[in-house]
Amino acid sequence: MSHVLTKWEPENTEFWSKEGSAIANRNLWISIPALMLAFSVWMLWSVVAANLDKAGFKFSKDQLFFLTALPALSGATLRIFYSFLIPIFGGRKWTAISTASLLIPAIGMGFALQDPTTSYSTLLILALLCGLGGGNFSSSMANISFFFPKSRKGYATGMNAGIGNLGVSVVQFVAPLAISSAMFGAAISGDGFLFHNAKTGVDKMFWLGNAGFIWVPFIVAATLAAWFGMNDIASAKASFADQAVIFKRKHNWLMCWLYIGTFGSFIGFSAGFAMLIKAQFPEVDVTKFAFLGPLAGALARPVGGILADKIGGARLTLWVFAAMVATIVVGILPALHDHNFMMFLGSFIGMFILTGLGNGSTFCMIPIIFQTERERAAAGKGEAALKQSKLDAAKESAAVLGFSGAIGAYGGFFIPQGFGTSIKMTGAPDMALYTFIAFYVSCMLITWFYYSRKGAEMPC
Repeated sequence: MSHVLTKWEPENTEFWSKEGSAIANRNLWISIPALMLAFSVWMLWSVVAANLDKAGFKFSKDQLFFLTALPALSGATLRIFYSFLIPIFGGRKWTAISTASLLIPAIGMGFALQDPTTSYSTLLILALLCGLGGGNFSSSMANISFFFPKSRKGYATGMNAGIGNLGVSVVQFVAPLAISSAMFGAAISGDGFLFHNAKTGVDKMFWLGNAGFIWVPFIVAATLAAWFGMNDIASAKASFADQAVIFKRKHNWLMCWLYIGTFGSFIGFSAGFAMLIKAQFPEVDVTKFAFLGPLAGALARPVGGILADKIGGARLTLWVFAAMVATIVVGILPALHDHNFMMFLGSFIGMFILTGLGNGSTFCMIPIIFQTERERAAAGKGEAALKQSKLDAAKESAAVLGFSGAIGAYGGFFIPQGFGTSIKMTGAPDMALYTFIAFYVSCMLITWFYYSRKGAEMPC
């Protein structure tokens, strides 16, 4: 099998049905588990931070919130660079390289978490390195967008990101199981920690380093699958200068703002959810519930992409932001004030579902916006100009998918930090939630004015 596709015409119906669909779907289904592992490594600290005190690490709540937020900061920053690497290196090569890089934080945490005297600065470095997983999203989404026609981009990006996002829930389900057993033997897992549960009076052994080690064999397998099973697209080659044109596009920046509201909320709530439960409902066993919200949000993302293909991305995005405001006002805030955990949990799961739907709908909007914009610019200039406009639109939309993913990921830093700061200053997370409401209202206005109202500049 040739790894480089010299002919790739997904908009050609005959080519797509004859060979394009099979190749595109093979690349998609190799990409998905690789991206899922990236999200799992990225969000490792959302689980680990909630268990550090049991292993004898002595840190304040503010320090723990910062550990959960820091991978989002580094991951978002790496995404800026990763956004432009697929047309430079090729999708197959970069997917394999970026997946293999996840071994660094996974193995590093495996050893560092065995010793409670490990310094806070060392843990901060490892938290920053977990951002390698966050960076992978932008390159993965840019890569997959090249493989599918316009009519299937919502499905493809929704499946890649949606099932990939399941890594956030998977880590919060798998990591607690991994640390409960010395599955790798004393030579690797270490001696473990003895934790006395004062509520139940039960002593329990656990091996915190396994939270890192558990991912190593899967990362190796995904790296090999990407290297031997994926493709590079010759026509997708472009320099950074070719892609940098997106910085001049107004809709790039507008979609970045909206994606902060959807994906930034998803990844930020995912990072801070366990610590928020622990801070506001200390009587609750966090491990039983923390994975539910990210799971619901990840499963909702493909649905958001499919719905957006049918009813329009802008319309769905507008509804999502309106519902997010309502969920905070009538669900989360009253639940916190009444100390009603089940209402809090149900409202937050609803919030995660909304972010997932919005993630799918915004990523459906981007290819349509940039293809429409380039086709308008080429109108009346002949068939060659129209064909070139489609190539340019594919490259620009891929870069915007990656770059908006980068900017949106900063929400993963600011949301847990917002919760931590609000609790530190006022004793409650209300101040952070009011700030989120104001931001979602601004997203509603942008979506309505530019994309969903009658006579909008770029209806999609």
